[in-house]
Amino acid sequence: MPAAPNKVALTPLADYTPSQVKSALIRLLEPLGGMQQFVKPGQRVLLKPNMLAGKPPEKAVTTHPEIVRAVIELAQDAGGIVSVGDSPGIGNPESVARKSGIFEVIEATGVRFAPFEKSVKIKTRTGTFHELEVAQDILDADIIINLPKLKTHQMMGLTCAVKNMFGAVVGLRKPRLHLQAGTDKGFFALMLLELCEQLAPTLNIVDAVVGMEGEGPGSGDPVQIGALLAGSHAQAVDTVATELVGMRSQQVWTQQKALDTNRPYTRLEELILVGHPLAQLHIDHFRPAKMTDVNFGLKGVFKKYLKNSITARPVVDSATCRLCNDCVNHCPPEAMLIKNRMLRIDYEKCIRCFCCQELCPHGALHTKQGLLLKLHNFLRGGQN
Repeated sequence: MPAAPNKVALTPLADYTPSQVKSALIRLLEPLGGMQQFVKPGQRVLLKPNMLAGKPPEKAVTTHPEIVRAVIELAQDAGGIVSVGDSPGIGNPESVARKSGIFEVIEATGVRFAPFEKSVKIKTRTGTFHELEVAQDILDADIIINLPKLKTHQMMGLTCAVKNMFGAVVGLRKPRLHLQAGTDKGFFALMLLELCEQLAPTLNIVDAVVGMEGEGPGSGDPVQIGALLAGSHAQAVDTVATELVGMRSQQVWTQQKALDTNRPYTRLEELILVGHPLAQLHIDHFRPAKMTDVNFGLKGVFKKYLKNSITARPVVDSATCRLCNDCVNHCPPEAMLIKNRMLRIDYEKCIRCFCCQELCPHGALHTKQGLLLKLHNFLRGGQN
C-alpha cells in the first residue's frame, strides 16, 4: 500500500556522522513504511540530489554526500538498482559530483552515475506548458528519489523538493525556460510545479541538517537546522519545510502559486505529520533571501518606468569578480558582458532571474533592492 501523499515525516539529526545519518534515515522512513515501501526488488531507482555547483559539502550548496550514501544503501538493501544523477547549473556533471563529494560515494557504493546528458521532449498533462525537455535518465527510472538541500533562493524564495526537480532539465535548456518566463516569477513557479507533478518523484527526502540562508542557493551562508524531512508528495514536504524555517507562503513563490491554484497539501492542516514534532525542530533564526520583487498591479509603461524601484537587481562586487565569464555565458537574456576588464549588466535586458548570482562560483554577485521594494519590505515587517 503506497504511503499517504499527505503524510510527512520529520526527525532530528545534528550532524553528518555516517552511522548517525543512516540510523536517522531509518527512523525517518519508519512511519512511512520504511524504504521497502517505496523501492521493490529489481526496480531502477534514480537518486536526484542537488548538485548545483562544484562546492565542498561544508558550503551547504549541494546535498551532503553522507545523505546520498545512506539513501543508496537503504535503496540497495530494498533490492533497488540504483543510479545517481543531476544536471548542474554550471560545470561538468562529473566534476561537480567529485568536488561535492558525491562521486566518491557513487564509486564506494558501486552504483551508476547518470550525468543527464541526453534530453527528451515530453508532453505535459496540464495546459500551461504543452511540452518540456527532461533528461532521459529520469524517464528510464522506475522510481525517483528526490534529495533536495533546504536553501534560500534569490528568485523563488526557497528551494526544496519542488524546485530540486528543475535539475531534470538538461544544461542550457534551463536558461531558455528562464527566458520564456521573463520577469514573471509566478509563471516560472508554475512551470516548476507542473514539472515536478509531471515527473512525480516517489519519495522526497530533504537534507535540512545544515541548510543555507541569505543569498542562496549558491552564495548564502550555511545554517544549522538539524532536521530531515520525508514524504511521497513534494508539495506536502515543501509546506512543512517552509514552516520549519519560519517562512511565510508569500515569501516562497512555488508555495504561493500552489495556494493560488488550489493545489493540494499547501496548508499544514491538510497534512499528517509523523515522527518528531515539528514544533521541536522549528527554528526562528533563519535569514531569508532578500525579497526580489513586488507587484503593485502596475502595467505597461508605468511598470517599466518603475522597474528598478519595485524589483531587486544583481550587482557586481568588482573586488571579488574574477572575470571568469560563467555568468556571461549563462545569462538567459544575454544582459551581461565583460568590457574594459569589468563585468557589466544591462538592466534594460535583465529579467531578474538571478541565474548569475546563483551560478557565480566566486560569490561576486549580490542583490540590491529598489527603493519602493525596500519600503514595501519595511512596512511588512522588515523580514527580508
